[in-house]
Amino acid sequence: MAIIYSSVALSPAPKAPGLTKTAFPITVPTVRYGVALDTFALRIDTIQNGQTLSEVLLSQGLEAQRAFDAATQFNTLLDVRNLRAGRTYTILDDPDTEGNDYLIYQPSIYEYVRLDLQGTGKDARVELPVTTEIALAAGRIESSLWNAMTGAGLSFGLTDRMEDALQWSVDFYHVQPDDAFQLVYEKKQVEGEEADPGRVLAARYSTGKEDIYAFYYESPDPDYQGYFGLNGEPMKSTFLKSPVRFSRVSSAFNMRRFHPVLKRVRPHLGTDYAAPYGTPILAVADGVIVERTRRGGNGNFVKVKHNKQYTTQYLHMQGFAEGQRVGSRVRQGEVIGYVGSTGLATGPHVCFRFWKDDQQIDHTKLRFPPPQAMPDSLLGDFIQQRDLYLQRLNEVGQPVQDTQQQIIDGKKLLDQMAGIQQREAK
Repeated sequence: MAIIYSSVALSPAPKAPGLTKTAFPITVPTVRYGVALDTFALRIDTIQNGQTLSEVLLSQGLEAQRAFDAATQFNTLLDVRNLRAGRTYTILDDPDTEGNDYLIYQPSIYEYVRLDLQGTGKDARVELPVTTEIALAAGRIESSLWNAMTGAGLSFGLTDRMEDALQWSVDFYHVQPDDAFQLVYEKKQVEGEEADPGRVLAARYSTGKEDIYAFYYESPDPDYQGYFGLNGEPMKSTFLKSPVRFSRVSSAFNMRRFHPVLKRVRPHLGTDYAAPYGTPILAVADGVIVERTRRGGNGNFVKVKHNKQYTTQYLHMQGFAEGQRVGSRVRQGEVIGYVGSTGLATGPHVCFRFWKDDQQIDHTKLRFPPPQAMPDSLLGDFIQQRDLYLQRLNEVGQPVQDTQQQIIDGKKLLDQMAGIQQREAK
């Protein structure tokens, strides 16, 4: 079917008699917190240490009974115990009314509480809309990953998200100068202010020798959702590389270490990760808690049995995670305690011990076979998304190796592993 567009010449319409046009400026009010701010005077103040909400309201001129009633109403919207010293609040005062009109408090960037000080029932707790856009980031390491991220103007939250994507394949405790990274991620904002980032959608971490990729993919099959490599192989490994994020190895596995407290040589059958007091300690793999107690030089510790072959232990904890006990099942990455210095310890750290077949070993030397790739029924869709992300990554950096060759080599390795597993199954 052909569609023909035509135009018809029309005689020009007669001119209307002369009219006088007067332009009136239209003022659009500034609306925030659900009110037109232009009609209010704004005062911003700070909650003092130990100050209650009633005391805040009294300091703003409310009489005692009204302050009590307003604080009671506020508590129906947000627990007054969530008020934090040092946070600011805003008073809105309409000159045409008697007394202050509203108190605005933001417990976080994502919401605010509006307390109606006139008692007319206009109280509200409102979640603010979050906008999401796809953003790119890149950096090169000179001294540390933290310095590289902050030097590129990136937040600690994004550093955390990058480790979520690459934690099974990149040793973030031994980064080297000139290592580089490129990211495609979800940038989130609330009313123009940057919020915590969303997911990293694609990541490339390049050392001097190799490029390590991670692509976020959600398939209809719940078994194939998360991070995957170039050929659709799941990034999730059997074990995390460390139980503490962004710490440093303060003492390695060593059969002849000089003990800093006992002042004598004795085997150190674990790896020490130094970190600030209270840093979360994570289970490195799924398992069941078999010990959770305090004992001698170990201090507070948790021991997790993962299967018949592997067990891990976490020593010198400041305290344990709530809601867990001996017999509790924990998932990989779940918090099981917090860094401390209980027992024989000179400072805050976690001594991480690893058993394989009832023998304590150096977990940093352990190697696991790569996981199987996703099924062919999902692979085509994944590859389409992967290729789009690769284009975006290349906008802010280049790989060390040829990407297509890496895809070919990776596919060969996966095919070899599949053949071995098929032979073993027979």
